[in-house]
Amino acid sequence: MTIKLLLAATALAVSPVLAIAQCSGHQQVMTCAEGTQYDPDKNDCIVVTG
Repeated sequence: MTIKLLLAATALAVSPVLAIAQCSGHQQVMTCAEGTQYDPDKNDCIVVTG
């Protein structure tokens, strides 16, 4: 029973690390409406003039 408990504890301790590793490297892209452009400083779409 001790070995099963040790394996279960190890699996629970390692699983968050594996989940984070799968998500790294992906980047979300924000889409703005026509006539607007994404402003990373404001973290929002702003109207483009000119």
